[in-house]
Amino acid sequence: MNRTDTKRSSLRRSSPTSGRFRHTLSGKLALTMGLLAVAAGVVGLGAFATFTGTASTSSVLSSGTVSLAPIGVSGANNRLSVGASGLAAGDTVARAVDVKNTGSLTIVAPTLTTNATTSSLLDTDAVNGLQMTVNKCSVAWTEVGGPPYTYTCGGTTTAVLTSVPVIGANLALSNITVTSGTDNFLVVTLTLPAGSPNTEQNQSSTIQFTFTATQRAAQSQ
Repeated sequence: MNRTDTKRSSLRRSSPTSGRFRHTLSGKLALTMGLLAVAAGVVGLGAFATFTGTASTSSVLSSGTVSLAPIGVSGANNRLSVGASGLAAGDTVARAVDVKNTGSLTIVAPTLTTNATTSSLLDTDAVNGLQMTVNKCSVAWTEVGGPPYTYTCGGTTTAVLTSVPVIGANLALSNITVTSGTDNFLVVTLTLPAGSPNTEQNQSSTIQFTFTATQRAAQSQ
């Protein structure tokens, strides 16, 4: 074998090593490029960083309430739950009730709705059946007896509701004080008209009285 053949053989034997070298070099170049890309990204993020400062506070917000004092239990100035029996034509039934705003909000004038949970001609006959009026005293009514009750006003009397049939929905009430914590001393009077015919005899109705308060108009706070 001459020298030329020896060199060729040597070159052929070195070919695998050369391939590995090329692969290693390519890998290093790829890793280097990846690191450069990451570094560029970090530098890019840093380029957009800014100094910051904050200021904060908090406030407490709460809603008000709309409510009326309960009137379901009989007591002085609250006799509306006390019924009457043996009515004759021309009789009246007077009962005191205190309508009081116990909520924190001022209200608009409350309304009165009446309905019959037990019905008869006393409530369905709008002409000859029971008629209702409501009056207010500027101070608590002076009550005598019971029942029947009679009332006198030691202050000023004003009309709250003029005569209407006993059953009505959302009846507007006049001269009501709407500020929180203020009493409205009322007397509700039911009258069986003097001209009621015999058909009104032996009748029985249960009347439910519901006063409804509504909040004042919305406003800026």
